[in-house]
Amino acid sequence: MAQIDTRQKLEILADAAKYDASCASSGTAKRDSAGKAKGIGSTEGMGICHSYAPDGRCISLLKILLTNSCVFDCHYCINRRSSNVRRARFTVQEVVNLTLNFYRRNYIEGLFLSSGIIRNPDYTMEQVVAVARCLREEHQFRGYIHLKTIPDADPELIRQAGVHADRISINVELPTASGLSRLAPEKSSIRIEGAMRAMKSDIEDGHDAKKRFRSAPNFAPAGQSTQMIVGADSANDGEIVTTASRLYGRFGLRRVYYSAFSPIPDASVILPLRRPPLMREHRLYQSDWLMRFYGYSPLDVRDATDDAGMLRLDIDPKLAWALKFRGRFPVDVNRAPRDMLLRVPGLGVKAVDAILAARRWRRLRLADIGRLTVSVAKVRPFLVADDWRPVRLTDRADLESLVTPRTEQLELFAA
Repeated sequence: MAQIDTRQKLEILADAAKYDASCASSGTAKRDSAGKAKGIGSTEGMGICHSYAPDGRCISLLKILLTNSCVFDCHYCINRRSSNVRRARFTVQEVVNLTLNFYRRNYIEGLFLSSGIIRNPDYTMEQVVAVARCLREEHQFRGYIHLKTIPDADPELIRQAGVHADRISINVELPTASGLSRLAPEKSSIRIEGAMRAMKSDIEDGHDAKKRFRSAPNFAPAGQSTQMIVGADSANDGEIVTTASRLYGRFGLRRVYYSAFSPIPDASVILPLRRPPLMREHRLYQSDWLMRFYGYSPLDVRDATDDAGMLRLDIDPKLAWALKFRGRFPVDVNRAPRDMLLRVPGLGVKAVDAILAARRWRRLRLADIGRLTVSVAKVRPFLVADDWRPVRLTDRADLESLVTPRTEQLELFAA
């Protein structure tokens, strides 16, 4: 590898990291630089923003690879062994210096670090952990650290990553075991899920220790996440949703991220020639949100798919489900339980909670609901209010055109 300076390495390895979607910083523990043990950084400050927490805060992260060299040859990866790309590699100290210097200039609030496989998984994991250990122990860095771990590495090395990182990612890569064996034969879904299971156990042990001993260190306080590539194999949206739900249930994940496959130079002939619509990725995130916050099951989401198991691109999955199951509507906003109100297209969690609080004191009218939603036209056919009853409106053949806002059509066109 030809000698290149740090600036050139940063250009190469920051660009190579753009395919990692799982770098949001939600769920982290609050740290600051006050108190007896003063340190550098904070997860609560403001800077140049690249990621968003659930409360809307912007979190800036230095998002890089330790190296884009890799001994694996996964067909879908631009950094695979056989790929003709320019290679670079940081030393541990270079990553530490970049993180500290960028923080001191108020460019970032934390670090997202991933890597190709150098030599072997254990050696690579040692290097990744060394970066986090140096930042935490030698420089008292208190900002956010997200480490992408390697499932084939020694479990003790992955556990050490959790000691120093706020969040751990272990990517499942593809939605099905058959897709993984076909496109990444050097990886194993069994080993990947085994690493996720071990991390879940370590996180639970860390939480128990923290409850019993106040001095116990935090262990991956922001939990673990994973990422799936969408559109590189033949898996349909129903299969992807089912896999995501299984991962949430088995391993207590904070997030499953979706990344639309992007064609790469000198691609393998077994890969698709075109990338899937970005709207497909967006619909999967919407379905994920429905399962996490709206009480939908994977079967509910699959019910919203077409005959090929794909989510519709022209309307969101919640509306697609409501249109398919019109017999469940309209629901009475003054009587319906929370889980059924959450099924009404156009009503979000905050709006439903506001309805439940308000109806304890008075009966709600359509205008009251209109103040809680962006489009009263979208919700009107699906609910009953004190002064409104949609007489046979849900039976209309043209209902979909009445409740589909133009923004959906424009959004699809933009994608």
